[in-house]
Parts: sequence; structure tokens; C-alpha cells
Amino acid sequence: MGSEAFCRDADHYGKSQEESMKRATELPDQNEYGCYEIRMESIGGLGANLCAKMLGEAGMESAGLNSAVFSSYGSEKTGTPVRGYVRFCEADREIRLHSPVIRPHLLAVFHEALLADPLTLAGCVKTTKLLINTVSGKNVLEQHGNGEKRELLNGNPGQVFGIDAGRIGMETKSRVNVVMLGAMAKITGFIRLEDLYEICKKTLGKKYPAALGANLEGIKRGYEEVEALAAYGDGKEKAGEKTEKEKDRHDRPAKEAPAGNAPAKDLPDWGYATAPIGGMIPHYGNSVVNDLSPSRQGYVPLFIPEKCINCGLCGSACPDMVFQFQKGEYRGREMMINKGLDYYHCKGCMRCVNVCPVQALVSGREERHTDKKYFMPNQELVRTPVYYRKAGPDGYITSESFLTEKRMEGGEV
Repeated sequence: MGSEAFCRDADHYGKSQEESMKRATELPDQNEYGCYEIRMESIGGLGANLCAKMLGEAGMESAGLNSAVFSSYGSEKTGTPVRGYVRFCEADREIRLHSPVIRPHLLAVFHEALLADPLTLAGCVKTTKLLINTVSGKNVLEQHGNGEKRELLNGNPGQVFGIDAGRIGMETKSRVNVVMLGAMAKITGFIRLEDLYEICKKTLGKKYPAALGANLEGIKRGYEEVEALAAYGDGKEKAGEKTEKEKDRHDRPAKEAPAGNAPAKDLPDWGYATAPIGGMIPHYGNSVVNDLSPSRQGYVPLFIPEKCINCGLCGSACPDMVFQFQKGEYRGREMMINKGLDYYHCKGCMRCVNVCPVQALVSGREERHTDKKYFMPNQELVRTPVYYRKAGPDGYITSESFLTEKRMEGGEV
């Protein structure tokens, strides 16, 4: 597990306390530690880590708040889980809490497919504000409002907001993270649009000056286009505070722990008493049933079999064994024939498109190809993933990305 953190106050950039307090900011809500807390649920490649840093610094530099920011992630690969945490408190208080945000005031989900995991919305209460990057608009509530997930959305959180950050990112040629940054600032109510402009110029303007205009436009549209999808709850439960049910479950004494690693329903869901010995992974080989579709950045490789020469370069370049080869005949010779792609395991890295010598693989926008013609799940696996969600456009888009769609005889794929 990797982590990255900073905790800054007004003196970090040489500002006096008096200067930093020129704009007095009152937090809309606080937990028992005097903090307003934000959690970001994302995947590697969508820029949640940088987004958390920029949001924290905007609150510190422009709003006169103290802030603490850190992220947790695994192998730092595209598609791996990433969580960003931001805490704000007023300038006369110090932040001494550095644990993950469990009960957020604002929860931002950077990819709609993450809602398939119930843990994504863990810790929400009726005053939690939920922001979802979704292409579905209000339909996202219906799609994730059945069975067990109905309780997650209709009971908690209290307010649901939506924005199509992928579409905006593609139209402005910016990234999902800056669009989500603008939307989160609007929802908090204490981070102004001009605050984000200043921090974007300092953070991204120096490193990517050519993309500054696009990033500023992405922030602006995120701030202006985020919309409320639904509101639930009576507001009796405070974000950042334990519910009575949580208190009963989480505050039980450790002496109730069973021997060894035997599970117990009346114990915390995880902790020192219930974790596997040595932190081992009991379910080995589980990556073969992972659904990597949320990892894609809006583009997928499209297979054109009539152009394929079955050279196998795509299979060699692919890091996730996406291409399915079976015995067959090609030009009168018996050989392994490319039958299609297992899109369950495709994370959209596009290495196959880059190495194909005959352009039998080209890049296409996934929103235009929801029914993938040569989708062939790996026949050697015992079972397929439990769920498969079609990913919409995500991530960052550059002008070069669109050129790959023109490769197929001058037409758009």
C-alpha cells in the first residue's frame, strides 16, 4: 500500500495568519474533531490524487483554512483502486487526525462502475453529499437502486449530485480530475471558482502550460454543470458521526473476538482481531475474475479480422491476456487464429493498437461501440466476472487521441 500526504497551514507559503484570514470561511458542517471531510473513490489513471492535493491547497491558500490531504493506492497501475482524503478545519485549529476518512461529508465517485462495489459508499449518512461521475444522469439512481444497492442510495447518502466529467473532459481536452475538482468545489460551498483557477495556474500551469486553457475550461464547466439528482433523508444523522448501528458494531470490546480467524457477525468488518494472520491473501488467483472495464479511459481496441495476419504481436504486447487465440487455418496453413478480445480484462492501454503492423486493431470511442462485435470471454476460465459494466468515456483526452480514429481508410471508426 502506498500513501502520499501533506498537511499545510497558512504559513506554508510565507503568509501571515492575518493575511490568510482576509477571507473568513465558515465550514458548512464539522465532525467531532472540528473537520469537514472529503473522500474520493477512484481508479488509477483518473487523477484523484492530484485532484485531492489541488482541492486541499485551494482551501488553505484562498479560503484561509487548514487542510490535510493524503491518498492511498496499491501498485500505481491504471485501473487499480485509489482513494483520496481531504480534511479542512478552521485556521485557529490544528489537524492532528491522519487516518482515512470513514464518514465523509462529501463523497466523490470518479467512475460510475465503482458503485457496483458496496464498499464504495461505506460510511455515508443522511447528510453526506454524493457526487458521481456518470453518463446516465438521473438514470444512475435507477441502475443502482435495486436489491441491496437500493438501501445504499435511497437511505444514504442524503443528497446525490451528478456530472458527465468524461464528456466534458473530451470536449475541453482536459481531464476527469479537473472537472470533478470544479464540481466538488461547487458542492462544498466554501471553495470559489476563482480559488481553483489560481491553484490550477500554480500546479498545472507551470508543468503543462500548453494545456492550461483546457484545464481551466474543464474546471469552469465542472463547477457550472454539476446538477442535483436526488435528495433523501431528514438530516438527523450528522456526517462524520457514527450512527447508533455503527456504534453498536464498531465499539464492542476486543475480548469478544473468537479464536484464530473465525468470522463473527458482531465484530467489526475488519481489524486486528479479524484480519488474516500475517496479512496474507486467502483467495489466491483472484485476478482472473477481475472486471477491468472501469479502468478504460473512454477508448477500446476494435478488432478488424479481415485485416489480421495472426502474427501474435497483440497477444505479446497485452499485459492482461485479452486476446483469444484458437487453432484454425490461415492461408492454407494450420496455426493459432485470433478469435477476438476478452473485454472483461481489457483496461484500455492501447498497446495492441500501437504494435499492430496491419491496422487490424484500431482505437474507437467506447460510447459508440457498446455492443462489441468480437467480444470473446476467456474460454479457459472456470467462471466469468460477477458483473460487467460498460464503461463510458473517462480520463484525459488529447488532440492526438482523435487521430487514431481516422486510421481505417480515412474514415472514423
